[in-house]
Amino acid sequence: MKTQGEIEAAICQGMARFEQEYMGRGPKAIHAHLVGDLLIVRLTGVLTAAEQHLAKSLPGEKGRDLLKQVRTHLIETARPLMEAMVEQVTGVKVLSLHHDISTVTGEEVVLFTLAGGPLFRETAKR
Repeated sequence: MKTQGEIEAAICQGMARFEQEYMGRGPKAIHAHLVGDLLIVRLTGVLTAAEQHLAKSLPGEKGRDLLKQVRTHLIETARPLMEAMVEQVTGVKVLSLHHDISTVTGEEVVLFTLAGGPLFRETAKR
């Protein structure tokens, strides 16, 4: 049985692999946090130079909205792959997935609601 930290690290590795293979580029940093039946994954530095330019170049909110729409569509298309990875790592069924991205900071957040909190072994206290 894995520790909570080992589960979170495996989720980070799976998300990094997904970003690299599916989006074509990995993030600068990934952090995963298990909180009860919630899995929160925070990715920083995910926007490509082209995406950053697009978000800034179109008038008003059009660039931002277009970028968010495309990213949401990509995530929804790849949802089965991400859910399978999370279920394999945690041993718990994914009930829902929520996603948002900031075109200002380049930060992306993916929230998975699980059917229950994953079982993990406690780490030794030092």
